[in-house]
Amino acid sequence: MSKLKEAADIIVNDCMAIKGDETVLIIVDKPLRKIGQTILTVAKEVAEEAILTEITSRDNHGVEPPACIANLMQQVDVVVMPTSKSLSHTKARKAANKAGARAATLPAITEDIMVRTLNADYKAIGERSEHVAKLLDKGTKAHLTTELGTDITMSLRKRGGNPDTGIYHETGVFGNLPAGEAFIAPLEGTAEGKVVVDGTMSGLGVLDEPFTLVIEDGYVVDIQGGKEADELSEILEKYGKKAKNIAELGIGTNDQATLSGNVLEDEKVMGTVHLAIGDNSAFGGEVEVESHLDGIIKQPTLKIDGEIIMKKGEWEIF
Repeated sequence: MSKLKEAADIIVNDCMAIKGDETVLIIVDKPLRKIGQTILTVAKEVAEEAILTEITSRDNHGVEPPACIANLMQQVDVVVMPTSKSLSHTKARKAANKAGARAATLPAITEDIMVRTLNADYKAIGERSEHVAKLLDKGTKAHLTTELGTDITMSLRKRGGNPDTGIYHETGVFGNLPAGEAFIAPLEGTAEGKVVVDGTMSGLGVLDEPFTLVIEDGYVVDIQGGKEADELSEILEKYGKKAKNIAELGIGTNDQATLSGNVLEDEKVMGTVHLAIGDNSAFGGEVEVESHLDGIIKQPTLKIDGEIIMKKGEWEIF
């Protein structure tokens, strides 16, 4: 068995626990066709019915799939989505979960990432993710700083922490693969300060130079930096003010993940924190927009209600 097929076997049997009486839908676009076909091969060995469908590549993360595919997603037991643009933060995915399907997205995953990160110790990753999610769940205020100049606070009141464990066995559950993070939707309108993104940014890859997001009343009001800052501004302008909402605070918990330029992996890297802008309706927020972009911050210091969770990228709680 090839290493890629071994990783697909982990997705089908360990992460999704697909059963013999279930129907599985695998959604791909052209760039991830091979990965989708490999998952299909393994799924057909287990499921009663396994379906592969290819959609046109979307323009941005969070753009909806075609209506016919969205409807089909609600009629199956399991949906696996290796696509070049993420379908995580879409109405279609949420509706599929509400209808009872369990789902996993694998946005922009590569063969290398799939082989390396899906062979991690998901028991340990799950325990870390659950622990950090509970801290977020109990917390009322987060304070994030870095030596490069990040200094931002946000309210966590009335919002729940979410663990991304990689184990999606229950009806209606959702996560992405590879997994390994804990995250929360900060209360809209409460984020204040600035964030220096120095790792990776969705749509831009590994940054040539850091750029700064200036945040007031929960929204990005200015993006300062070079060429990549200008590129991000152009992306956001297509979607309006909602795309500038501070949508997510996330903490990586996967010890096999490395900073590769692919946000799917990068947001899981141990010792990093990520802030996302745009849609947060998929995990407890109130902003709906067809854009959700993550910025990875290296060597952060994170405090929850004054307790140091991480100091300069080193855990203080494990």
